[in-house]
Amino acid sequence: MYCNTFGRFACRVFRESRFQCPMNKGQGTMSKRLATWTSCKHYKQFLERHLSNLKFMGVATRLVQHVRTVSHSTLDPAEVRKFQAMANKWWDLQGDFAALHSLNDLRVPFIRDNLLNVHSVHPISKPLAGLRILDVGCGGGLLTEPLGRLGAVVLGIDPVEDNVRIAELHASHDPVLQDHVQYRACTLEELADEEEEHFDAVLASEVLEHLADLDTFIHCCHCVLKPGGSLFITTINRTQLSYVSSIVLAEWLLRIVPGGTHDWDKFITPVELERLLESSGFCVESLRGMFYNPACGAWSWQKSTAVNYALHALKQRAEPQQDHIQPESDGLDASAHTDGPHQYNIRTAGRDTHTHTT
Repeated sequence: MYCNTFGRFACRVFRESRFQCPMNKGQGTMSKRLATWTSCKHYKQFLERHLSNLKFMGVATRLVQHVRTVSHSTLDPAEVRKFQAMANKWWDLQGDFAALHSLNDLRVPFIRDNLLNVHSVHPISKPLAGLRILDVGCGGGLLTEPLGRLGAVVLGIDPVEDNVRIAELHASHDPVLQDHVQYRACTLEELADEEEEHFDAVLASEVLEHLADLDTFIHCCHCVLKPGGSLFITTINRTQLSYVSSIVLAEWLLRIVPGGTHDWDKFITPVELERLLESSGFCVESLRGMFYNPACGAWSWQKSTAVNYALHALKQRAEPQQDHIQPESDGLDASAHTDGPHQYNIRTAGRDTHTHTT
């Protein structure tokens, strides 16, 4: 009886066009909000609990697999195989990673200027001197190297060993990088077990859309950052326009990147990302839209975040604990005391400064 009941439910989920996720009421039909629905953990738990007897049914199996999983591992084996096949192309300026090379024109100044706003000013020749930066998903070192030349000590990590080998080989040709750049083949969660609160900044440039578990990734970023440290992210929004530009045009028609590089369901909207960051102890400082012009192969800043965007967030510092001395009373227990209102400021780019009370 239960198999028939839940079998009908599973089929109806795909058949009905007005199905809505209870966690996202009023956000549209299933056909328009499928990606948001797949991120609802409650549906994942519901399906695993109630459809365990239906795994032999193809439709139930596909339904469970389509829900975004929380695997507690950021590594997606399919993505590893994908980039393993392209490992020898990182430094081909006209090849598959040409758009990433030109993206440095935006992301390097974006990282540098925001770090200088947070930290004290350094000599012009080495503006990032004294800062320790982690480049997650460093690939061949396209972003790691220019930040090392700005004076920072940068550790680039990547789960693909061939990527790390290519990055080390390329950096070895520049003596300036010997004391500033290091590489390691590992995942972020592996590093987080060893180096907590060790870095002044963490970079995740064009990485989020290739992860298996975004929640675990953000948590690990928080772990390795010092209090007040910076998290820099560039990624792709999940919109109809991003599907057309990043997949239809870039992969199928213009072939700027190899087909199958991106999975639209893994894209994340700025609103979703900001909520995830705030719930993980970050405060978003800056959010800017980016645009890639395939005709000239150049990037530029723009107001719209409909396709690509860059984000800078700070790890919030712990609230100071105030010691309270409980007054003694004759023959009575000391009365309980609670903290009074405490005010702090949160600054976000493009918004006025507000005072909040907790």
